Amino acid sequence: MLALDLFVNGLIIGLYYALMAVGLAMIFGILKVVNFAHGEFYMIGAYTYTLVALGLGVSPWLALPIAALAGAAIGWATERWLMRPLYTGYGSWGLMKDEYAVVVTFGLSLLLINLFDKVIGPYPMRGPALSDVTRISIGPFMMSGQKLITAGLAIVLLTALALFIKRSLWGRQIQAVAQNRLGASIAGIDTARASCIVFVASGVLAAIAGALLAPVINPAPDVGVFPAIKSYVIVVIGGMGSIPGSILAALLLGVLESFGAVYLSYDYRDTYGLVLLILILLFRPQGLFGERAREV
Repeated sequence: MLALDLFVNGLIIGLYYALMAVGLAMIFGILKVVNFAHGEFYMIGAYTYTLVALGLGVSPWLALPIAALAGAAIGWATERWLMRPLYTGYGSWGLMKDEYAVVVTFGLSLLLINLFDKVIGPYPMRGPALSDVTRISIGPFMMSGQKLITAGLAIVLLTALALFIKRSLWGRQIQAVAQNRLGASIAGIDTARASCIVFVASGVLAAIAGALLAPVINPAPDVGVFPAIKSYVIVVIGGMGSIPGSILAALLLGVLESFGAVYLSYDYRDTYGLVLLILILLFRPQGLFGERAREV
């Protein structure tokens, strides 16, 4: 019974991780760069949710979509004003270095952390829960109402994203740009719009993850740093740019941490993912869903 309970809780934790990691994987899949400000998208969602709900007295259920809108806004602004000048004109992309995007997003991360530290303050806040129900019995499992609701919302969001990518016209355009940006541009696809959609979706998912975890991980200016690190680990384990790989790796990491915290040591819980990352890099460096590739 304990093992089953740990497995279910690990899957729920993995769903939180997946919300963060999928957006990061999408950005890498489109632009082939890592967004080092991704953790701050999470932080903005957590702060927006908490401040709107507590400061304005708004229902947490209304504060949640407002946090998503804040994530969409920061994602759009990042792509439009910071990233787009780096890749406008694909012909010059081969002459550019990924370090430019690294510097830009890392600088944005530092700016947002220090801005929130000065404007709001360095002290953590506790976000309101979506549900006041402390315990719900589902068969042999006992979990809080907040955990059940957030797990359900995460599943709905990830499923909606998968359907959007696979079935919608914009989703197919995103896949085309991820496979070959120049070829997609020649075929008449607006590559800038595809990149903008990806950044907006990434911001929404990260902001909602921050909002859902605000009652557990209290928002602070640097609250997004650690979730971002876990997202990087998950993206590498799953395969750079692979959305299914990131979801599977997130669930695997959640279960691993859940079992490791009980059977090994809770103090080293956050290191288990790094150990798994090292093993993946040693034996399958392309990741679980990645493929070996060569460029000429």
